Amino acid sequence: MVRRYMDSLIRNFSIIAHIDHGKSTLADRLLELTETVPKRQMREQVLDQMELERERGITIKAKAVRMRYRYQNRTYLLNLIDTPGHVDFSYEVSRALRACEGVLLVVDASQGVEAQTLSNAHLAQEAGLAILPVLNKMDLPQADLEGTQKQLEEVLGIHAKPLALSAKDGRGVPELLEAILQRIPPPKQSSQAELAALVFDSFYDPYRGVVLLVRVFSGSLRTGMAIRFFSSGFKAFAQELGYLELKFTPAESLQAGEVGYVIAGTKDMHQIRVGDTLMDVHCPLRTPLPGYQELKPFVFAGFYPVNPGDYENLRSAFQKLHLSDASFVYQTESSRALGFGFRVGFLGLLHMEITKERLEREFHLSLIATSPNVSYRVKSRTPRLRADPHASPSGWTQVDNPAEFPPHGEIEEVQEPYVRALIVLAQSHLGAVLQLLKDHRGKHHSMRYLSPQRILLEYELPLAEMILDFYDRLKSVSKGYASLDYEPIGYQPGDLTRLEILIHEEPVDALSFILPREKAYLRARELVEKLKELIPRQYFEVPIQGKIAGRVIARETIPALRKDVLAKCYGGDVTRKRKLLEKQKEGRKRMKQVGKVELPQEAFLAILKLHT
Repeated sequence: MVRRYMDSLIRNFSIIAHIDHGKSTLADRLLELTETVPKRQMREQVLDQMELERERGITIKAKAVRMRYRYQNRTYLLNLIDTPGHVDFSYEVSRALRACEGVLLVVDASQGVEAQTLSNAHLAQEAGLAILPVLNKMDLPQADLEGTQKQLEEVLGIHAKPLALSAKDGRGVPELLEAILQRIPPPKQSSQAELAALVFDSFYDPYRGVVLLVRVFSGSLRTGMAIRFFSSGFKAFAQELGYLELKFTPAESLQAGEVGYVIAGTKDMHQIRVGDTLMDVHCPLRTPLPGYQELKPFVFAGFYPVNPGDYENLRSAFQKLHLSDASFVYQTESSRALGFGFRVGFLGLLHMEITKERLEREFHLSLIATSPNVSYRVKSRTPRLRADPHASPSGWTQVDNPAEFPPHGEIEEVQEPYVRALIVLAQSHLGAVLQLLKDHRGKHHSMRYLSPQRILLEYELPLAEMILDFYDRLKSVSKGYASLDYEPIGYQPGDLTRLEILIHEEPVDALSFILPREKAYLRARELVEKLKELIPRQYFEVPIQGKIAGRVIARETIPALRKDVLAKCYGGDVTRKRKLLEKQKEGRKRMKQVGKVELPQEAFLAILKLHT
């Protein structure tokens, strides 16, 4: 029988930090100290069960686990949610915080406050959570505890006394557990009797169907109960529920303040929305719990199966993966070059890369991903585009596929998405980073010193510049020490155009790009020269052209592959040779008119690799 705990003995908290500041290692020590995981089964990153997470050493999915801790003759219940640290997975963090009363803000004492530290701390402050600052890696000789504490006070306004510890060797972790009990409040008692539970995560089990991870805020959730989702109105039965203790522990009910799982016996994945509110069918709520929001992806790309016969398998894979990762969106599309596929929206480039790898590994698919791009707003001067079903009443249309970008003559104005970027760097790299921001059309907003050696830059940048090579180049010019965080700030006008690539006078829709007019010529020259190297020669000349606004700005020609028609002539009159050559010439002329050039898949992959 599962023991029930009073609200005063329950603590729901999350761990937030910048990437590589020691979240997962600290979670390992907490699990070890509370004896949630036996010592013989202990391993590094025990909560990171995904193969990709262990390979890369990063947390991709938020994880929840229930721990028990005996303190002053009382047994406390600790519900921990370990969150990702990369900026692309900030939605995972925001969902996890909605299920908690407090957070552990982990800061690497050898590096200080980083960009994602600022972002995550602001999320916790906006949610009104208790923040317990933790200074990790105190065992390193370069750890600066006083300097890091000063940064927390001056930059984030956090004046609570931080706890210094080493998650690697366990020093200070017992004191942290005591501080969690003393400084993070228990769940608030609700006077509401009706069931209200927040769905903060979900995943798909091939045998059980959809598994929901929930936090109950009021009422109780019981086995066999008829439940309904507030946003979708979808109804189901709670066939099984229980607690998350690395393995599922079934229980008869979940009470207010508790965190657990629910198996609703459904495989209808379209009805499940992470962040939604669960309620009793017979006692519906008037308003949902806060936390649910429709996601707005920033980066778009086309995903196509290498084998066209895998299209339905790819559709099924997207449906299943969407349950465990609600932060991407997808819809069907087709390309003359690649066939049938999906247009997918992501939160960032790493999110796109992780999603592609998960699809290939978990569902055994081979995929082609087109060059990533962002969503633009286009205002047309012609009635045709204004009648578009995606257009707003003011005449603006969202365009996230370069192949759907309207002709130059129909466009009145184009706007592109901008982000506010926070960059933390060493003073010695300031000049190189400022030049990088200038090259990527950055607009200066502010600059402040976190310490005599560390600077916080705030810039406005076009999102399209961020998704290509900005992050890699930032790490390069700063020797790996700069950190980056960004948030969308809306749309701004831009001098943009669509670059089309024509092969044998036929446009290749998958090789269309939207880019600043000033960069169009260099990009076009680079593309046509690369394609000339990759496309095999034909029996006729093949022109490769780069075109913007109806004007060709770059061209390369693949010369014809000549067949020796005179090989069978061992002599005779010259007129016979001329006749054969004229016949070949006419044949090439006809072939040039009706011939088609297929872009090899190797060439297409090489071009995409060049521009992603």
